[in-house]
Amino acid sequence: MTDAVTFRGVSRHFGSVKAVDEVDLAIQDGEFFAMLGPSGSGKTTCLRLIAGFEQPTAGHIEIFGERADGVPPYLRNVNTVFQNYALFPHMNVRENVAFSLRVKGMGRAERHRAAEEALELVELAGYGNRRAGELSGGQRQRVALARALVNKPRVVLLDEPLGALDLKLREQMQEELRSLQRSLGLTFVFVTHDQDEALSMADRVAVFADGKIQQIGTSEDIYRRPCSRFVADFVGSSNVIPADLVGAGAAGKWASLRPEDIVLDPAGQEVKVTGRFFHGRVTKLSLDFAGQNLTALVPAHADAPDVGETALIGWDPSRVHIMEEDT
Repeated sequence: MTDAVTFRGVSRHFGSVKAVDEVDLAIQDGEFFAMLGPSGSGKTTCLRLIAGFEQPTAGHIEIFGERADGVPPYLRNVNTVFQNYALFPHMNVRENVAFSLRVKGMGRAERHRAAEEALELVELAGYGNRRAGELSGGQRQRVALARALVNKPRVVLLDEPLGALDLKLREQMQEELRSLQRSLGLTFVFVTHDQDEALSMADRVAVFADGKIQQIGTSEDIYRRPCSRFVADFVGSSNVIPADLVGAGAAGKWASLRPEDIVLDPAGQEVKVTGRFFHGRVTKLSLDFAGQNLTALVPAHADAPDVGETALIGWDPSRVHIMEEDT
């Protein structure tokens, strides 16, 4: 099966800044793929390289096996959904969705019919005559998605599309995007700095830092088996501690132990509680364990000790992961 997008030794430099640095990557056809990383890590530049808004300084990109060197954005079989929606305020919803078809010279009736079909896909049937200013943030996001889908691209690029939404609406849109991608069978490439978003939506995740991919794998691989201290710290919350301290490895090695894997255990090891924070379903404990700071998440109904008290904790040894790298 041909990969949807392939990077072969791709770099993108801006003067002395290596925004993307010798990246090799293969995104499978029909995959929901997330690029995750902090600001300036290179993820958005990679998305722009796929879209054709940037050109590589070195290496090349293939889209369904064909080199994309010099191919302008409008001739690539990809479309982009932006965080700020980029809707035209003087056009109604139908005209916004159909705009690219108008540019291509498609007749009015045909392009409006295609726009209505795209709006139905994103559950906005009947909204065609409304203006962008009359829509909620979630509805504007759906219009932007319909505009990307109306051209029937094989790859949809999403540049932090949910970043402007409140938490509840963002979670709803996550589910809808994932369901839509599965039903259409398209390749979605999703850029985000939100770890929970990437882990919950993607088939695979690439973690970026300093213009390079630090680790790539399934959500569970990335979360449960981080390859480095950076990945363990960035993807979710993790206790990164000397491996020998938890009886899981030789001196000099580091281990990752997730906060939810630490339990209150009457037969466990003694620690001092330095912080206690109620979070509804769980209570977050800050602990001093042999001079190491640990974070534990315990059920809110548990009889958690208070600040200044001691606690007895334990963990399942199979939940301790030894790092491949120290950085």
